[in-house]
Amino acid sequence: MRYTGPRNRIARREGMDLGLKTPGSKSHARLLKKLNVFPGQHGLKGRRKISEHAYQLREKQKLRFLFGVTEKQLKKYYVIGTAKKGNTAFYLCQFLEKRLDNLVFRAGFAPTRASARQLVTHGHINVNDKTVTVPSYVVKVDDIITFAKEKSTKIPYIEQMLTNKDTILPKWLERKATVGKLIAEPTQEEIAKQINLRLVIEFYSR
Repeated sequence: MRYTGPRNRIARREGMDLGLKTPGSKSHARLLKKLNVFPGQHGLKGRRKISEHAYQLREKQKLRFLFGVTEKQLKKYYVIGTAKKGNTAFYLCQFLEKRLDNLVFRAGFAPTRASARQLVTHGHINVNDKTVTVPSYVVKVDDIITFAKEKSTKIPYIEQMLTNKDTILPKWLERKATVGKLIAEPTQEEIAKQINLRLVIEFYSR
C-alpha cells in the first residue's frame, strides 16, 4: 500500500529531503527547518543502537518514498533485476527512472513525483501522441513525452515549472519547451547521490 500519511514526518524520519513537498512552499520551508529533528515526542532519546539490518531497511525505505512506489512494486523491480546478467542495482535504478511519473518529474513538468503521478492518472500526459494514465508505464528510449492538451500547460503550477530556468535534467533526458524525450538508458548516478544502493540490494538478498 502506498503511504498517505504526513510527508514531512517521513522526510524527518529518514533525515533527508525526499522531494515530497514542492520546493519554495511553506510546507517545504518548515521541513528544511526541522529536517534534522527526529519526529515523535522524545526524538532519538532512548533509542537503541541501529543494527546492520536496520540500516539496510532505512535505505530501502528512502528509495521507496523517494519514488513513491509500494513495497510490492519495488520488490518486483528487484526480482526482475536479479534475473538479468549484470549489476542488479543498475537494473533496479533503470526500472525506477523509466517510470512515466518519474520522467514527467525529471523533465521539469511537475514539482514533485506525487504531482507528476497525478498529472498522469488524470490524463494530462501523452507518450508518442497517445494518452497514458498509468504512472508505472515504462518509457522506452526515443519515446516522446508531451502534454495531452494545451490547456494542461495553463495550470498555474505547471506554467511556473515550464518557465523555471533552474531545472537540471539528467544527461539521458532532454526537453524542449513542453516536449520531453528519453534519449538514452538511465544510469544510477542520480539515485546513488541520495541512496546507498548496496544496502538496498543486501536487504532484499538476505
